[in-house]
Amino acid sequence: MTTFRNHCPHLDSVGEITKEDLIQKSHGACQDCRVRGPNLWACLENRCSYVGCGESQVDHSTIHSQETKHHLTVNLTTLRVWCYACSKEVFLDRKLGTPPPLPHIRQPQQPQENSVQDFKIPSNTTLKTPLVAVFEDLDIEVDEEDELKARGLTGLKNIGNTCYMNAALQALSNCPPLTHFFLDCGGLARTDKKPAICKSYLKLMTELWHKSRPGSVVPANLFQGIKTVNPTFRGYSQQDAQEFLRCLMDLLHEELKEQVMELEEDPQTLASEETVEEEKSQSDVDFQSCESCSSSSSIEKADNETGCKGVAEDSNETTMLIQDEEDLEMAKDWQKEKMCNKINRANSEVELDKDRDTVCETADRNSQETVKVEIHGRASAQSSASPKRKKQHKKYRSVISDIFDGTIISSVQCLTCDRVSVTLETFQDLSLPIPGKEDLAKLHSSSHPTIVKAGSCGEAYAPQGWIAFFMEYVKRFVVSCVPSWFWGPVVTLQDCLAAFFARDELKGDNMYSCEKCKKLRNGVKFCKVQKFPEILCIHLKRFRHELMFSTKISTHVSFPLEGLDLQPFLAKDSPVQIVTYDLLSVICHHGTASSGHYIAYCRNNLNNLWYEFDDQSVTEVSESTVQNAEAYVLFYRKSSEEAQKERRRVSNLLNMMEPSLLQFYISRQWLNKFKTFAEPGPISNNDFLCIHGGIPPRKASYIEDLVLMLPQNIWDNLYSRYGGGPAVNHLYICHTCQIEAEKIEKRRKTELEIFIRLNRAFQEEDSPATFYCISMQWFREWESFVKGKDGDPPGPIDNTKIAVTKCGNVMLKQGADSGQISEETWNFLQSIYGGGPEVILRPPVVHVDPDVLQAEEKIEVETRSL
Repeated sequence: MTTFRNHCPHLDSVGEITKEDLIQKSHGACQDCRVRGPNLWACLENRCSYVGCGESQVDHSTIHSQETKHHLTVNLTTLRVWCYACSKEVFLDRKLGTPPPLPHIRQPQQPQENSVQDFKIPSNTTLKTPLVAVFEDLDIEVDEEDELKARGLTGLKNIGNTCYMNAALQALSNCPPLTHFFLDCGGLARTDKKPAICKSYLKLMTELWHKSRPGSVVPANLFQGIKTVNPTFRGYSQQDAQEFLRCLMDLLHEELKEQVMELEEDPQTLASEETVEEEKSQSDVDFQSCESCSSSSSIEKADNETGCKGVAEDSNETTMLIQDEEDLEMAKDWQKEKMCNKINRANSEVELDKDRDTVCETADRNSQETVKVEIHGRASAQSSASPKRKKQHKKYRSVISDIFDGTIISSVQCLTCDRVSVTLETFQDLSLPIPGKEDLAKLHSSSHPTIVKAGSCGEAYAPQGWIAFFMEYVKRFVVSCVPSWFWGPVVTLQDCLAAFFARDELKGDNMYSCEKCKKLRNGVKFCKVQKFPEILCIHLKRFRHELMFSTKISTHVSFPLEGLDLQPFLAKDSPVQIVTYDLLSVICHHGTASSGHYIAYCRNNLNNLWYEFDDQSVTEVSESTVQNAEAYVLFYRKSSEEAQKERRRVSNLLNMMEPSLLQFYISRQWLNKFKTFAEPGPISNNDFLCIHGGIPPRKASYIEDLVLMLPQNIWDNLYSRYGGGPAVNHLYICHTCQIEAEKIEKRRKTELEIFIRLNRAFQEEDSPATFYCISMQWFREWESFVKGKDGDPPGPIDNTKIAVTKCGNVMLKQGADSGQISEETWNFLQSIYGGGPEVILRPPVVHVDPDVLQAEEKIEVETRSL
């Protein structure tokens, strides 16, 4: 701590300062009015970086001192120090020190008993020098040893009906982008979240792909971690391999996700808006549909409306905006049925409306809510903002989302008013139906219409009356009588995809809730893929669930090992260039719906041969054996010979490397994409940089796990080919982020200490007059923040889910997930975060008869006298 020559009782609040820091601040401006020097004053309070103007301007430095009780300030021109509380100048006993080699962070003191422990921030961290990239970092090298004895051929022991897990793990293990991330970027598998599934998965992948190639390993740690999170997989009963895959990938995503820095509008979103306008004419709308739920919070467009309607009001997941009760009940039934139909679940990300200008569309995107539809994807909840207060939604990415996430664009047309609603939906896997004979007849029939005509589609696809019913009955009867060999002996994977994307007529019990008509209407739904993922996971729906029974569909579905063409299912405006996929692995289900056995067929990426993984047994098989398998889950990978040639070309540049004056740093994660992706995308160094261009303090201790060093010629080639960046020649710890981290930590400690003190006093009260209720969902978010588990503070207090209004009074909803706090604690939290509403409980007061009370007191007095 800096010492002073004359005594001032406020000196203990001063932090470490250097002359260079003050000189740097002198070149800035007042943080309130933006006026520049020379008469600027810097606050000397520990962990405060405020700079304000002096008396010659508005004197914001004095205002800052009065509001914050920060008493000491220094003039950035004369370097003279003034104490507002003592109203006098104080003098430095020594000159301002030279700057330390790295930003200094004070060591937290050892916590005393019953005190709040400080969140540990690294102190005087020394940045380690990243390694220089070598050939293996740019291409997958196959040496002679691997050719003779390929890695990854290790079995998994069955630990009690766990063949479903073993098959799923082997299928994921043979997805090169994911496995190489854990093998080459294992230092990134860091998490403070329990049960640390990513660390268990890293250990398992290291064992499966070790050079020694053990015969089999036991995935006990990973299995135990998943059982602690998901009770479904406890016990020793057989489970579904697809459900295990979804659970595992969701957990990995949650543990590895990082917030994406977004400083401007997503260009793809804007491009999508323009595309919707271009494809307005119904002759061009040739989307095929997927049976996903219609989105109630979609931003929609009508042909005859031209004005901006403003920001849409918040709505629940299944709100239909239907006025009369009868229609509302029909809508609820329709929504419930649709949620069980074709696709599993996904999160709505962007929804577009056809007569709102760009400004209104941006506002509406900021006000959207999470919408669950039936394509499976992670439920990345996005909170809605109020119309008067725009709030940018947080977006996260992980290696899981980079590899497996795709986007479907779906549109629903009302056949009464012709309004079209367009929605972008993120999916992680596609659950495809296996079409029957009638469905195949429709798919193969050239007379089956695929284009909706504007103006006439309402009549064409909404037949009414007994004639239409009779014609439909005759058509179904004829199709059912035609032998299956007429349409083909087997069902192909292309048939399943075509059935999935086939146009969906919304009529009868499946009518569409039109938000312009405010009624249930006949409609048509279409969908196509806007963005295919790097690895496409396909789930064939082989089980039909009826009441309490499940039946298995044993129809053989043929699938290609190479060259799966997905061009017919790609949206016209999609930026995707590669739509050809090669098979990586197949999970097969043998037996009945209630019992059976799972195995996996996987292509080894090192020798390109196929192997059967049956628990701990691993056997080489032929391609025909794989093609005859009864597929349940398939993993396809984008195929690109051009990407392989580019990797070899860049790798060969290392051999003719010339001495360069500059070295560039590049993200290990992006290099892994370059090494294993068909379309790695632009270079992204933001995973190891903060928004200020430095290294975040929390990442400084393991920077060598995040970064590799490239010579200038390699960087030039990669940058000219892929773009992105930013270019980084110098690594340094960001001082600004360090100060902000210390501020946040001080806030955490203060809030937690005050809460503990107030809550302790509340617990000591014998009979509180009032209880304030608080939503436990919000409280858990706040608790995660103050304990350092979540980096961001929660939003305003939200008691709407625990409150109900009766006769104008706000009351606690019965069975609500709530907690009880004192009035002082409520006022403390509400003063910081705002929100509400107040939910107050008042214990009933027992009224005692005064005569009875007087008699009791008399007896007590007489008893004491005796």
